[in-house]
Parts: sequence; structure tokens; C-alpha cells
Amino acid sequence: MRTMVEIYKGESTENLCGETVVQTVDNGSRRVKIILTQQKAATFIQAWWRGTLVRRILLHAALRAWIIQRWWKQKLAMLLEKRRRASLDSYTRNEWAVVKLQSWIRMWRIRRRYCRLLHAVRIIQVYWRWHVCHTRGFIQGHYDIKESQMNLELQISLGSQACRMQQCIPLPIKE
Repeated sequence: MRTMVEIYKGESTENLCGETVVQTVDNGSRRVKIILTQQKAATFIQAWWRGTLVRRILLHAALRAWIIQRWWKQKLAMLLEKRRRASLDSYTRNEWAVVKLQSWIRMWRIRRRYCRLLHAVRIIQVYWRWHVCHTRGFIQGHYDIKESQMNLELQISLGSQACRMQQCIPLPIKE
């Protein structure tokens, strides 16, 4: 009994029979004497024990609530990270699609420009070849094959000079 009263942090004295307890409690600036009977002392101890149990239960409940809150925060963080990753993947796919589309359009425009230039080059080449042919010279001719001979007519043109040649070539026919 003495130890329980000492837990209450005060000076205690007890009579020889153990029926009454005098306790001095330091209450801030003044000391208060409390006289307890055995029944009141038992009630005091029970109240103290119940308070200890309640505090222990509240502490365990608070710890359990903290554990649950921590678990929930981790789940929310994982869910947020998963959403962030999905959003990033979607953004990356969209950006990649845009880059691919831009690449295809650039390629199409460059190919179209190349085809136009190639067409222009071909036109220039045709006119140049025609010019070269008329200024430098060319050979033009045709032939006819009749029963046993071939008539060949050639016209060779070298600038302003022209040479015309006509020849009849007999064909050997086996009979």
C-alpha cells in the first residue's frame, strides 16, 4: 500500500492498523494533506489502475491508427505514382506519334520537292540533248525490206552540213 501512495509522488504516513493513510501532495505552490481510509485507498488504487489500462488501450489504439494511416498513405503514394507513370507513358506515346507524323510530313515534302527537281532536270536534259543534237550533228535514217533486197536511207547532219546516203543491199536468199 505504501508503494502505491508513493507512486502518487507525495509524503505518506500510515498508522499501525493500516486503516487510514495521510498523504501530503505538493500542488504547485501549496501542500495539501489528504487523509484516506482503506476503502478510499483501494478505490484510489483501482482508479489509478483503470486509468493506466485506459491510457495503455488508448496508446495501442493510437499506434494502430498510426499504422493504418501510414499504410493508407503508402497505398495512396503508390496509386499516385502509378497514375503519374501512366500519364507520363501516355504523354510519351503522344509525343512520339507527333514526332513520327512530323517526320513523315517532312519526308513527303522533301520527296515532292525532289520529284519536282527531277522533273525539271529531265526537261532541261531533253532540251539540252535536242540542242546538242542539232548543233553537233546526228544520224537519222530508215529502211525498207522488199523481197530480196533492203533499201537503206541515212541522213547524217553535222551542224550546217548534211550528207544523204541511199543504198540498196541485196539479201542472200536460199532457195
